Amino acid sequence: MFDAINSFVTTVNGFLWNGLMIFLLMGTHLLMTVLTKGIQWKSITKGIRLSVTRDPDAEGEVSQFGALTTALAATIGTGNIIGVGTAIALGGPGAVLWCWLTGVFGIATKYAESLIAVKYRVKTKDGRMQGGAMYALDRGLNMKWLGMIFALFAGFASFGIGCATQVNAIATVCEENIGIPPWIVGVVIAILTAIVIFGGIQTIASVCEKLVPIMAIFYVLGCLIILGINYDYIIPAIATICRLAFTPGAAAGGLVGSGMLMAMRYGVARGLFSNESGMGSAPIAASAAQTRNPVRQALVSSTGTFWDTVVVCLMTGLTLVTTIMKNPAINADEISDGGVLTSLAFGQIPYLGPIILTLGIISFAYSTILGWAYYGERCVEYFAGKIALIPYRVLYVAVAAIAPIVALDFVWLVADTLNALMAIPNLIAVLLLSPVIVRETKKYINNLDAKDDTPVPIVDK
Repeated sequence: MFDAINSFVTTVNGFLWNGLMIFLLMGTHLLMTVLTKGIQWKSITKGIRLSVTRDPDAEGEVSQFGALTTALAATIGTGNIIGVGTAIALGGPGAVLWCWLTGVFGIATKYAESLIAVKYRVKTKDGRMQGGAMYALDRGLNMKWLGMIFALFAGFASFGIGCATQVNAIATVCEENIGIPPWIVGVVIAILTAIVIFGGIQTIASVCEKLVPIMAIFYVLGCLIILGINYDYIIPAIATICRLAFTPGAAAGGLVGSGMLMAMRYGVARGLFSNESGMGSAPIAASAAQTRNPVRQALVSSTGTFWDTVVVCLMTGLTLVTTIMKNPAINADEISDGGVLTSLAFGQIPYLGPIILTLGIISFAYSTILGWAYYGERCVEYFAGKIALIPYRVLYVAVAAIAPIVALDFVWLVADTLNALMAIPNLIAVLLLSPVIVRETKKYINNLDAKDDTPVPIVDK
């Protein structure tokens, strides 16, 4: 039975990722870049400043920064560490460039999907803000049925991408570096997760506001130390990444590029897994933000893709490629486990390297568990009602407890497949509502700091 299920999921995954999703994602990224007139520049110059600016007079449950860090908590995870390593192992070093380009152009899609999520959000009777692709499809396009499909796929995806893969990664690194049995890790993570997620979005955002900046700075400093050790290979590594992104070939340290298609396939897939631009997950957190208009929060949300992929994933990619090129004994062509490649890279830092990597994976993965718990809750509530929240939380915690003993390869396969299936209806919403995105951008983009702009009315659910 399991073999049949595995074969079916593998077939579906191959169909989605061997062309369809690459075309949809990169096509949407490029189109949104053109329609928003290169919103990436505004995202960096204004979005970063707005992310630390409170908008207390606007309706919402958490600050703009709280919504951003909750989204970043879900996106900055094992995909930034193990995922990039896996992309290099399977798609060659050229996958790093495609992963990075997915992030650069994906900023525009993250902006677009967050804009419509905030514009079409609703307020529940008990004062909670809810939004996301399902509400954009429902209220913006009268396609409630497609909103239900998105919510269903996203709800299931939260157990895989958001929980099982992350707990499994924590259990593996704890067992290998500290000697803690996996089942103990599962129980501890389950308890810690339950304490936070039963407190709601305010508790999740409060934890993420403190955890995300610390963990990101800590990890990036580790990468910078390694790049300092490998400084003489940085330029050759960049040249190798760019060359093998388009043509097959070989380089030092067993680095092999299989050509443009394979590099794109794994680079784009890992890029999506990492930054989630186009998937429709981060806009769910954006919808809870205190913001007076959708453009402000859309710019703030789009900075998440910048930090996640343009900065953190690039740092990981350069760290791994320079390490492999400097150490010919590391045969990347024979290693398919991204975690192994990353461990070898951080092993260059005497004593502290394994500690930095261990703490990085634990904090990244745990924050992802919290962020995706919130995404899953909002989606489950959309298609099943508020009555389903407690059962969902209990099941989510249970999955966290048993994840260390689940076959990780199959979980990653399912996660990849569900990522694509939830991205499709979200991208449909972005493309069909692109005239609204353009109109709202023109309306608000030049008066982001104005105090007298009319707040967007919130519909009571």
